[in-house]
Amino acid sequence: MSAETFLSEKARTLRQGAIRAMFDRAAGMTDVISMGIGEPDMPTPAPICQACAEGLAAGYTHYTANAGLPALREALSQRALARPGLYSPKDEIVVTIGGMGALTLLMQVVLDPGDEVLIQDPQWLNYAVQVAYCGGTPVRVPAREEDGLVLRAEAVEARITPRTRALILNSPNNPTGRLIPPETLERLADTAKRHDLLVISDEVYSTLVYGGAEAVSISSLPGMKERTAVVGSFSKAYAMTGWRIGYVAAPAPVAERMTRLQEYFNACASAPGQYAAVRALERPELAAGIRDVFARRRALALDALAKIPGLRPGTPEGAFYLFPDVSAFGLGSEEFCARLLDEARVVCIPGAAFGACGEGHVRMSYAVSDARLPEALRRFSAFCASL
Repeated sequence: MSAETFLSEKARTLRQGAIRAMFDRAAGMTDVISMGIGEPDMPTPAPICQACAEGLAAGYTHYTANAGLPALREALSQRALARPGLYSPKDEIVVTIGGMGALTLLMQVVLDPGDEVLIQDPQWLNYAVQVAYCGGTPVRVPAREEDGLVLRAEAVEARITPRTRALILNSPNNPTGRLIPPETLERLADTAKRHDLLVISDEVYSTLVYGGAEAVSISSLPGMKERTAVVGSFSKAYAMTGWRIGYVAAPAPVAERMTRLQEYFNACASAPGQYAAVRALERPELAAGIRDVFARRRALALDALAKIPGLRPGTPEGAFYLFPDVSAFGLGSEEFCARLLDEARVVCIPGAAFGACGEGHVRMSYAVSDARLPEALRRFSAFCASL
């Protein structure tokens, strides 16, 4: 008898994501430069690491409250959301095991079997898997090239049915780096209110915006706080991916059930990590310093891509991704990335991995060291020239 017979039907549907598949393909190669992973390449700032050590010395080595340290929830309420005090630290904020932990808990407490969740296409591939695994039905909403790959309220409206439960927004966006403009956000908010939808606003890249742009949270718009769950994380803003500290700010009934579920599944996020996160929020200049590094690299990358004939680089306002249109080279996105790796030793992610509307594009992360980014861009340019 095969041990696979012990797997549930849901578990048997799980497949490796396209991002990890590209890394597995590159694993046996030498001199590879990765522009594939969505992770800051720099270490966590020293003051945050020092705060963690202080927390350990002070005895923060035990379980915290299921919802997280009160001091961290208070700091999140005052410093991390759309405006101070918008969400109550007492009963509307839950600290989680990373932003992904926040999304997983949230899906489990808001979705009934068959509930539909609207997700932009192209979009980070994990959302659809999370929705489906929690019993929901992911519904892709195209973000068209002519709209700058930004979600439009009209496209959302056209896909609402009696089973539609929620809308996921991600701004700045992974993989496109685009921000949802304020006027579009207002129309999406109106749609959510008219159809009584929960909005899940994934704002993990909200500190990484450039050129004077602003990441507006839909939770700050009139009538939206009561129907918005804001997901955040320390991973991108403070280069703390391995610390696994995230959070959600949501209406009290939702947050309360997430806290109960965390009690049974995870207990709590890391206590010393939470202690350090309080210090991180006290030092916004640390996040600003990381943003400035990425702003410089973004400018370098956009300048290099603008010189490649046939390539359309786009104009991402945030995150640390470029999503250039490579369709002029006559290859599908998967073949383009496979050949880019084989011939130029550069990892990028096929746009098709993020949905049908991502075809013809590739995701390039400029979370690459200053020493290696120019060489990665040189190789990418030479590869395009060879086509």
